[in-house]
Amino acid sequence: MVQIYMHHTDCLFLFKFGTISILSSALFKHIHPYKPFLLEEATKLIVGTLPPPRFTTGDLKPQDVDFCYGSCNGQLWPILDRIFNLELAYETTQEAVEQRKQFLIKHKIGVCDIVESAEREKIDASDLGMQNFVLRDMVGYLQQYPNIETLLFTGGNSKNGPEFFFRRQLKEYGLKLKVVSNEVPRIHHLELPFISNGAQKTRMIKTVSLTAPSGAANRAVGSLQAYKDLKSKNPEFNTVDFRVMQYSEFF
Repeated sequence: MVQIYMHHTDCLFLFKFGTISILSSALFKHIHPYKPFLLEEATKLIVGTLPPPRFTTGDLKPQDVDFCYGSCNGQLWPILDRIFNLELAYETTQEAVEQRKQFLIKHKIGVCDIVESAEREKIDASDLGMQNFVLRDMVGYLQQYPNIETLLFTGGNSKNGPEFFFRRQLKEYGLKLKVVSNEVPRIHHLELPFISNGAQKTRMIKTVSLTAPSGAANRAVGSLQAYKDLKSKNPEFNTVDFRVMQYSEFF
């Protein structure tokens, strides 16, 4: 079947054997539904991008939790659940939300995803699909909240990932990350300038680029030699086990 697409203002015309269908080409406005959490008290910040679009529209699944990283398809909370024996609920209830908030407060862990909003042609959770994005000022937050010592990126430096966007912001401030370790998870240091009593000083911020807590990253995990070595010793070892081992060192 021959299909010819033509763009005209806000519509996309699809010609099929002499008939015309009009398809909307309006972009989906993907707005982050959650404000940064616990910035003032946090010593560590979890930094991602955006939750799945259904968290913006409010069309949650029964096993979703209406909070940061609450997707039933995500692995962050199941990983932390295993590390800290939290016995979390996985459901769309206020109890489930409060369980997560109390854990973060107890351990002084904040959450501040770097993307405030983006637009998408395809409505999915892919970082690569984001365009016309608006970023939160992470450097400004770090300068404003002096207790923050570590940024835990939920992904590496792939395009439109949290580390990628953070590096982009650092350039605007004339700053850059310094490599501490290139082994997965990659670790960097940032010398952050700030003013104290009229004098300019610097403080060290540590960044850790964790293996993304999503099923999409499983192939990348499977290709890591460290994972292959552990898998060869224990055939039952899986990609979630690998993340539990990795995350436990930094949380």
